Amino acid sequence: MPKAYWIGAYRSVSNPDALAAYAKLAGPAIAAGGGTFLARGLPAQVYEAGLQQRAVLIAFDSVAQAQATHDSPAYQEALGLLAGGAERDIRIVEGI
Repeated sequence: MPKAYWIGAYRSVSNPDALAAYAKLAGPAIAAGGGTFLARGLPAQVYEAGLQQRAVLIAFDSVAQAQATHDSPAYQEALGLLAGGAERDIRIVEGI
């Protein structure tokens, strides 16, 4: 079964305090779901329509595991703290 990758790209952060509160709970929730952070932070370089905004890359053993982690009560609690504090794009992509 191929690995899966949770890719998050932030378009804007309007409330850094909300992002910090989210991150405090989201990191442990993602780790508990089997996620491993591979990269997170501001991009070293952007090209084409890229934004100089935070990006996150997390590896999971499967798409089902990544989806279950996103939908878990622990992650949803963290997500509630971020509400309205950032605009972002989250994708779960199956590895090749």
